[in-house]
Amino acid sequence: MHARAPCTEQLAAFIASLTPSAIPAPVIGYGRTLAFDGIGVIVAATHPLVTSAAGVARYARRHGGTGPATLIGQDAQCDVVNAVLANGTLGYAVDFEPHHPEAILHPIAVMLPTVLALAEAHRLSGERAIAAMLLGCEVTYRVSMAMGPRELYSLGFHPSAVAGTFGAAAAAANLLGLSTGHTVRALGLAGLQASGLMAWEDDPREDARPFQMGMAARNGVTAALLAQDGFGAPDRIFDGGHSALHAFSRVAEAGPLTDGLGERWDGVSELAVKPYSCVSFLHPALDALAALLDEHALRASDIAAIDLRFADAGAHCVDNNPLKSHCAQYILPLRAARGRLSPLDLFVDRRTSEPEVARLAAATTVTRDRGEFDARFPDVYAGEVSLTLCDGRVLKATRDIARGYPEHPLCESEVDAKFQNVVGLVASDDRRVALADAARGLADAPSVAPLMALLRHPPDAPAKA
Repeated sequence: MHARAPCTEQLAAFIASLTPSAIPAPVIGYGRTLAFDGIGVIVAATHPLVTSAAGVARYARRHGGTGPATLIGQDAQCDVVNAVLANGTLGYAVDFEPHHPEAILHPIAVMLPTVLALAEAHRLSGERAIAAMLLGCEVTYRVSMAMGPRELYSLGFHPSAVAGTFGAAAAAANLLGLSTGHTVRALGLAGLQASGLMAWEDDPREDARPFQMGMAARNGVTAALLAQDGFGAPDRIFDGGHSALHAFSRVAEAGPLTDGLGERWDGVSELAVKPYSCVSFLHPALDALAALLDEHALRASDIAAIDLRFADAGAHCVDNNPLKSHCAQYILPLRAARGRLSPLDLFVDRRTSEPEVARLAAATTVTRDRGEFDARFPDVYAGEVSLTLCDGRVLKATRDIARGYPEHPLCESEVDAKFQNVVGLVASDDRRVALADAARGLADAPSVAPLMALLRHPPDAPAKA
């Protein structure tokens, strides 16, 4: 190993040499579930109400030329770089993708579009695509943990975008068969492009939020393609000089990049499958709210006020956020009043059309906890929900770990039902069945082409909001 850049070269060597057979069977098995879930979420994002998907697709069609990579939902193909930009944006558009709570990441939204586009362009198998997806998730996790996700968040950086650029570069380098030396360059070029600000919270259209995932995919793939062509790059991006770790963090430690590399796959095994289409910070609170509603047989009209106690370090993301997907004052009342959440609720404001949602939204507050909850964040997104009832009673419930986490996983039937529901927003029954079969069988498919042909299809009579 090169003494000048031990971490960078060790990580690059792992990326360059990884084969599907080197990944533990349980990790591959969970990868099948993650890919299945991620594909369904991407398909749902082709709904016409999802403005970010429509906008980035127009851009890709205008500037991406002709090429071998599918633009999902567009009945078109373009170059790989613009395809991953567009499809990566779809990956996070409806806020329903698998996420990593501790590292504050949405890596499937970046990796799945990356590997599908490259596997399609280079006629690679589904097995190769799944393995590269898992590799990208693991690298993304390790970079986030090395930088410190709470530190990134507090400085205004989006961990998914910053770390995700390195993960996309890793996945792309592996699929392109880059050598260790060329992968070192890919990581260096990824570091030069790594970016992503939490400033997307100030875009109420929710276009900028998912654009971050498309951006990470585009920049990572660009890095790998340039490295493949011999383009020069920093050769110790994680080790010395102006290290990427210290550029984004004041508490960075390089150890998480390589500790247990190839033995532990926490970046995959700790991913959670979302049961709710909204920011993951609110998921424990939604479970707590549902428990109170069910246990006490409450209707929205029984509730006078709602309060959420949440960690101060993350409360700014959910307290009256202009994004509906991230607003506790919208999501909690919506669940209480409607009894469910739909991805389309993020793009149609129910407060303007449903009086009970509006009433409860006006009576919902967020209490910023600077004690136990704050100390445990982001390892745990603990939420305490207090309901003040119209008869004067106050009911409380707290949840630390939400449904969908590895500690409390969704069962196979729940994952399947989620897929059927979200894909049903944009697909006919026949195409929904075909997509489910192709998504389930991706890891065993000799080619991703049949799946991509189904994904290329425009929405069929999209559901009304």
